[in-house]
Amino acid sequence: MSGRALLMWDDAVTAYNFGEQHPMDPVRLALTMGLVRAYGLDGAVDVVAAPAAGDSTLHLVHREDYVAAVRAASENPRAADPAYGLGTEDDPAFKGMHEAAALIAGQSVGAAEALWRGDAAHAVNFAGGLHHAMPGAAAGFCVYNDASLAIARLLEMGVERVAYVDVDVHHGDGVQTAFWEDPRVLTISVHEHPRFLFPFSSGWPEETGADGAAEGSAVNVALPAGTGDEGWLRAFHAVVPELLADFQPQVLVTQHGADTHFEDPLAHLAVSLDAQRAVQAACHDLAHAYVEGGKWLALGGGGYAVVDVVPRSWTHLVGIAAHRPVEPESVIPEAWRDEVYARTRGEGRGPGRMTDGRTPRWRGWEEGYDPGDRVDQAVLGVRRAVFPLRGLLA
Repeated sequence: MSGRALLMWDDAVTAYNFGEQHPMDPVRLALTMGLVRAYGLDGAVDVVAAPAAGDSTLHLVHREDYVAAVRAASENPRAADPAYGLGTEDDPAFKGMHEAAALIAGQSVGAAEALWRGDAAHAVNFAGGLHHAMPGAAAGFCVYNDASLAIARLLEMGVERVAYVDVDVHHGDGVQTAFWEDPRVLTISVHEHPRFLFPFSSGWPEETGADGAAEGSAVNVALPAGTGDEGWLRAFHAVVPELLADFQPQVLVTQHGADTHFEDPLAHLAVSLDAQRAVQAACHDLAHAYVEGGKWLALGGGGYAVVDVVPRSWTHLVGIAAHRPVEPESVIPEAWRDEVYARTRGEGRGPGRMTDGRTPRWRGWEEGYDPGDRVDQAVLGVRRAVFPLRGLLA
């Protein structure tokens, strides 16, 4: 197994572009890769591009009629069918949509294949993490669900246990749906409570997987709006490590949407870049602790503070996966800040350091439960819903 991590990158992923007024601006991907290069991390990883996912791969998760509908809308955006979630405000159709979405999916699938072959222990596709796409519909800015496709390909290759941990501010509903009845996949989502945020209809702690063998394979930690670093980290560490220790996955797939950040315009958590970095490091450590060979696929996801937050967060992710973490206090190279100025038409030069100036701290669950704390109530609720189903103490 190679000692170097893989970074999946093809400049053409920036063609995944819903238009100038859409919050999912592909400049966030270009600026992330630019910051990765500015820190020299592209020399610490193997930067590779996988081919776009073909129909046989897409059909591992997505219905044939849906893929056909995406192709049709890609060729003629005016023909987009809203019955498939296409041509909507969230997912407007654009020329070349199928090709761009399939390319992003191909990077995650290619990374998963490389991990299972033993080509590397860690892989990152920060263009991926499009976790809302359903088997038969686009949703929440997501056309093809690359995370689900990567997991489905692993199962097809013979993997018996895959754990998926999603720390995007939104519930990882598409991945949960894809594997709702499959006990080989443990899905854990730590997100803002669906009472306050898209997708609204899923992500409740009572959702624990289909009755029967898959019961207890879906885990949902729904946090109150306004949760900050301490509560977010406490919830993650009160649930995720114990479940992974029990499940003993053969591959760990994680989704690192940066939209938990307090500057994100589309959500209501108050998490800092420093706490996001702490969870990225924790996922890396958990892969080494509970996955043979440390097989870890890390994906991007949401994130709509496209200059100040997303590039810094995902550059930290790449550095952690490369075993060359970026120091939070480091001064961001001027060349990258010049790139920000050029790409944003002179609207600013971006942040100056790789930190929000926070020192993340949290209380471990073993230190006791506070019945008056809404985060503790959420954690206890999910532990009571899921842990006994897995033979664990709530």
